[in-house]
Amino acid sequence: MEWLTAPFEVTFVQRALWGGMLVSAICALAGTWVVLRGMAFLGDAMSHGLLPGVALAALSGGNLLVGAVTSAAVMTAGVTVLGRTPRLSQDTGIGLLFVGMLSLGVIIVSRSQSFAVDLTGFLFGDVLAVRQQDLFLLAVALFAALAVSVLGHRAFLALAFDSRKAQTLGLRPRLAHAVLLGLLGLAIVASFHIVGTLLVLGLLIAPPAAALPWARGVRGVMALAALLGVAATFGGLLLSWHLGTAAGATVSALAVSLFFLSHVASGVRHRHARLSPPFPPLKSTERSLRRSS
Repeated sequence: MEWLTAPFEVTFVQRALWGGMLVSAICALAGTWVVLRGMAFLGDAMSHGLLPGVALAALSGGNLLVGAVTSAAVMTAGVTVLGRTPRLSQDTGIGLLFVGMLSLGVIIVSRSQSFAVDLTGFLFGDVLAVRQQDLFLLAVALFAALAVSVLGHRAFLALAFDSRKAQTLGLRPRLAHAVLLGLLGLAIVASFHIVGTLLVLGLLIAPPAAALPWARGVRGVMALAALLGVAATFGGLLLSWHLGTAAGATVSALAVSLFFLSHVASGVRHRHARLSPPFPPLKSTERSLRRSS
């Protein structure tokens, strides 16, 4: 069992594990709504839309987290405003913001000759470089995400299944949508320096999607998604240690693998349920046993 515990005796791997666990919980809270509402493209656009703020912060010697938060706020506001524009579909608005923010980020990066390493960290993250203060910030982000999820649960639920009914119930779907975008932005900002913007969707979408066939209710999906994210983090760090692979990418790849395994197992379960004959009623079974005796 030494191969199982040896990596986690190292301090920076322990911090990586705690960081991944906190990110998994945050992504489970936001990612469940992303999966239920079919917002994967929006999540991808928002994660890449962080590039201008992060690039400006890096080039000016500022705080990368502040730059990421600023870009996330701009993306959230832009998606909210364009979503209310007549005769413009939401996907079109998101696509325009995606391309615009990404292009702006690349333009800013192209002005520097020494930003390659920082850009690599932005795209792919470095889960093994998690510091103690990062864990504190992730804990604060988790508390905020949990508070938003609890307070907005009813409105998010109505919005996910019938926005017109949410309007009828007085739940203000436009405000709920904006708050949900903020929750998504919080999850992405909290996660990008751990697994990077290219890989954050692995933890944001794969665990909730894997949990969907097995859980009953939204809260069940969130809880199971968090557990699957923790499992992917633990297994990814373990495999990365022994195979010498990139830790963040291994965690995300394992999360996606769990999704495919989940849906294969779910398909086998449903196929077996269709082929298996139904059990006879208890009373008829008792009568058969009496006659045979």
